[in-house]
Amino acid sequence: MEEHRNTILAILLSVIVLVGWQYFVGIPQVEKQKEAQKQQQQTQTQTQTTAPQPGQPSAPGTTSAPQPGGGAVSAPPVPGGVKPGTASRDAAIKASPRLAIETPRLRGSLALRGGRIDDLALIGYRETVDPKSPNVTLLSPSGSPDPFYAEFGWVSGPGENVKLPALDTLWTAENAGPLTPERPVVLSWDNGEGLKFRRTIAIDLNYMFTINDEVTNSGSQPVTLYNYGLVSRHGTPPVQGFYILHEGLIGALNDGKLFEIGYSSIEGKPAQTVKSTGGWLGITDKYWAAAVIPNQSQSLQGRFSSGSIGTLKTYQSDFLADATTIAAGGKASAENRLFAGVKEVAAVDGYQDALKVKNFDLLIDWGWFYFITKPLFYALDYFFRLTGNFGVSILIVTVFIKAFFFPLANKSYASMARMKAVQPQMLAIRDRFADDKVQQQQAMMELYKQEKINPLAGCWPILIQIPVFFALYKVLFVTIDLRHAPFFGWIKDLSAQDPTNLFNLFGLLPFDPAVIPIIGSFLHLGIWPLFMGVTMWIQMKMNPSPPDPTQKMIFDWMPVFFTFMLASFPAGLVIYWAWNNLLSVIQQGAIMKKHGAKIELWDNVKELAFWRKPPETKS
Repeated sequence: MEEHRNTILAILLSVIVLVGWQYFVGIPQVEKQKEAQKQQQQTQTQTQTTAPQPGQPSAPGTTSAPQPGGGAVSAPPVPGGVKPGTASRDAAIKASPRLAIETPRLRGSLALRGGRIDDLALIGYRETVDPKSPNVTLLSPSGSPDPFYAEFGWVSGPGENVKLPALDTLWTAENAGPLTPERPVVLSWDNGEGLKFRRTIAIDLNYMFTINDEVTNSGSQPVTLYNYGLVSRHGTPPVQGFYILHEGLIGALNDGKLFEIGYSSIEGKPAQTVKSTGGWLGITDKYWAAAVIPNQSQSLQGRFSSGSIGTLKTYQSDFLADATTIAAGGKASAENRLFAGVKEVAAVDGYQDALKVKNFDLLIDWGWFYFITKPLFYALDYFFRLTGNFGVSILIVTVFIKAFFFPLANKSYASMARMKAVQPQMLAIRDRFADDKVQQQQAMMELYKQEKINPLAGCWPILIQIPVFFALYKVLFVTIDLRHAPFFGWIKDLSAQDPTNLFNLFGLLPFDPAVIPIIGSFLHLGIWPLFMGVTMWIQMKMNPSPPDPTQKMIFDWMPVFFTFMLASFPAGLVIYWAWNNLLSVIQQGAIMKKHGAKIELWDNVKELAFWRKPPETKS
């Protein structure tokens, strides 16, 4: 049984990592999010999230930026007469005068009433693989079914009565727009009491807005104001629910410390506040995100919070900068940024370097094995640029990984071969000391020493490879490069499960078994998962069957178990797993042949029930 130690260890760890948590935590989380989404769609009420005012009570169901003194202003009514939650997205957009946003990567508008950036669609990314499907919508205004927006501005200090821009403030556009990378837009508003506000909004060729807020004080008294920025989302969005992916509130504050807060973990709990200098914070989905980035030398207080009205939840990431006092006749300004777009590695890394935003690259969930995961992505991206096919890139990188670990695998199988050579002696020792486990262990250790065998030598290569394979699994799951990326044949989207299905004879029968209640989720088994299961079965059958009946049953059924479990995984991951299995079969066969170890595949196949000869009967 010693020769099966490594395989058992690998299977056990794989089950724990890839299946256990997913099926005991991941799926219940998905169901919870689906139920929340259903409730959201049924709820026709909605709160408005707005900038805070210190010193005033907070209205129920609102969330607001952190304040000195702990106060907040109540949310004003929806602008333009749109009832909360009852308008379509188009109607909510039309409720306010707007300036168009037109860039090579983004299309949308910003609201002149309230000055919010709340209407963005992603050019080049569609909802489905159909090239005629709508572009992915990132931001939506209040009053629409799924509000998600960014807001910047000023609040006054405790005890001060200053008229400031609010949600119903109608800004004046000093130029007609649209907002393009070549042409910023300028908004202005005069409070009629000596303060004039001017906002310049610029955007680059990708996903970064720059917002410069200026205040001119023509009055006779100094004014103290606090600059803020926020990203707010109303309603709990559907999430993937996988433990290896964070979706929700996110930020890096206090010298780059990463905060990842799930929607459910912040609901009904006090806001989390963090003192910081610079940093960033926002809300992230699997592939897209919106994050506010204050001036990196600015002292501020960041906050992650949740509120509710009825059954509708609201979520907000915001910052409040330290006080700015504007003398009579003076002027003050604050420059902040907003990332609103796709979590493309090149774009996110570029902003981190250019803007000196610490750990902004962690907007992409690289995970615990960051130091392995990110280099693996660069390798995949390199071969993708060479081949033009991300699936081919997966195959190539997997070959390099197998080659890198070949010396360890060779050592592992060499140890297994030596263990197998002394197996008769090991069995004799077990028989001789069957009733004395201590003597049995001592005799075994003496045998290992005599034959120069390290019984753990074969385990370390497996343990060392697990982080690498998990990191590759992470890359394939969380990066956007696989989304809607085709492979060959019927695989049109490497981020979706194999669309073929054994249970309707791969499309010959005109029905979908997956819709059958209760068992439907187990009745989607595509070609690639089947191939993956076959390669796993072959790999396991190359070794002798374990003498223990329980172990033998586990080995016999494990490929079937994994085949069904991985059938719903993205096709890119299943292709990687199947290809890795095939390479392992070739590698294991070569090493076993080199060390003179017998390959038991054919003997194990012959042991199957349909190969066995019926027992002879005596007359």
